[in-house]
Amino acid sequence: MKDFLDLLRNDHHQFDQGKLEDHLGKEPFETISNWLSEAIERKVHEPNAIALSTFGLDGYPQTRIVYLRELLQDGLVFYTNYNSDKGRSIAANPNVHVLIFWPEMERQISISGKAEKVPDEMSDAYFSSRPWGSKIGAWASHQSEKLSSRQELEDRVHEYAEQFTDDVPRPPHWGGYLVRPEKVEFWQGRRSRLHDRVMYEFSDGNWQIYRKNP
Repeated sequence: MKDFLDLLRNDHHQFDQGKLEDHLGKEPFETISNWLSEAIERKVHEPNAIALSTFGLDGYPQTRIVYLRELLQDGLVFYTNYNSDKGRSIAANPNVHVLIFWPEMERQISISGKAEKVPDEMSDAYFSSRPWGSKIGAWASHQSEKLSSRQELEDRVHEYAEQFTDDVPRPPHWGGYLVRPEKVEFWQGRRSRLHDRVMYEFSDGNWQIYRKNP
């Protein structure tokens, strides 16, 4: 315990990777795109991994890592099983939170908004681009439901593999969600923990921009 406390006391991380200028743009999407592109260029670990939080049906918040697959002018897109815990939670309450964290760049993007299903043709197009095994998995996995054994899952994989030997259609229970941001906070680590926090808040058809204390 003493060694652990000593490590905490001697944490001298200075957060010196960058700073946020006062004016990042009139809307947040260009900066999200620029930061994501920079994260990819710098080869950070899992640059498109995002933490998605929903309100669980049991009243508890739930957070899991999903992958950002598309960044549109009006939001962020991820794909999943509509019958999963997250899918059922979104159906009951579309308010969600997304956190993107790139520790190598000392940056975070915190997004609050509402999730909605994307059009079927958009889900079809993305599903068709997935590897054959992932397509079979989308049929075989009853995501978030209780599983009696690993063998039960593998048996269903074999069943669908025999059924769909070539072309695998998109399951009706699988598709994309668009998260439409209502609040977006850009966080950049700064020295002495005096971090930059710039907030975009959508109100009356416009983005209001202001800084927050670290």
